[in-house]
Amino acid sequence: MELKGIHHVSAITASAANNVHFYTDVLGMRLVKKTINQDDPSVYHLFYADEIGNPGTDLTFFEIPRAGTTYPGISSISRTSLRVPNDGALKYWNNRLTEYGVDHDGMTEQGGRQVIHFRDPENQRLTLISDETNAGVKGGNVWEHSSVPADKGIIGLGPIKLTVQDPAPTINVLTRILTFRETGSYPSPIQEQDDIRVFATGEGGTGAEVHLEVRSDLPKERPGRGSVHHVAFRVDNENELAKWKDRIQAERIPNSGLVDRFYFKSFYFREPNGILFELATDGPGFATDEDVDHLGESLALPPFFENQRDAIEANLKPLDTTRPY
Repeated sequence: MELKGIHHVSAITASAANNVHFYTDVLGMRLVKKTINQDDPSVYHLFYADEIGNPGTDLTFFEIPRAGTTYPGISSISRTSLRVPNDGALKYWNNRLTEYGVDHDGMTEQGGRQVIHFRDPENQRLTLISDETNAGVKGGNVWEHSSVPADKGIIGLGPIKLTVQDPAPTINVLTRILTFRETGSYPSPIQEQDDIRVFATGEGGTGAEVHLEVRSDLPKERPGRGSVHHVAFRVDNENELAKWKDRIQAERIPNSGLVDRFYFKSFYFREPNGILFELATDGPGFATDEDVDHLGESLALPPFFENQRDAIEANLKPLDTTRPY
């Protein structure tokens, strides 16, 4: 068994409407699913991705209207990367972020790749990363109705960064249990801190990396709006997922057991530094209950919530995601 790369990253927003505006109108991602948090049906769960929500392209948000400020720290998923096709596309983004007044640091180099670090309106810590030299997991396809040109748009999730105080237990889980391998490192931007170490799985490349940062100068993160809830890694199918669950159980790591999210099957566990990991199947996908041309326009509910639709819709603040085309 071998994990195939990053499946999705799920974060927190305090405003679904503002979130939709930024990720669709400014970043040009497609809203492929407007649904509910299955663990709390009173709030939205929004999925942004490529043209059809291919695995490895999904950045998702739980709406928690009263979410407070995030205080960054250790035991966290401290940065999410979004892939663009090449260095030329990154130059386009450097101009676009400035044009839209997005807080960003300009183009810089990180581990041999060109990147732009930036923040969304809720201080979500994000990076655009160029696939110019990528030889690993392929990216997705930009939606034809994106607000960004197809040859410049976001094509998937890039490396995610974990920030911990003690790296050894996390490395043990990544390499001994989850089939990641250490492939390199690059200098930390923070003085007197260790290099950031790079771990890859499957075919490797930008879509299959975890970057591990050690910080001895930070308290534990206090999550809020703009923080990341969990990262999910790709598993091929349900049979393999069951074997992964058995492996985690054999290690005596507490876990959720198998969970049916309808659009994929998964299970969850925390690695020793407290960061929440999910393993999720590649299918069946987001077109299971909606026409591909109209993904994300209506409130989609898995069949096991359909009998509660009236009550659920009554508790949700209306969110218009219909499109003019």
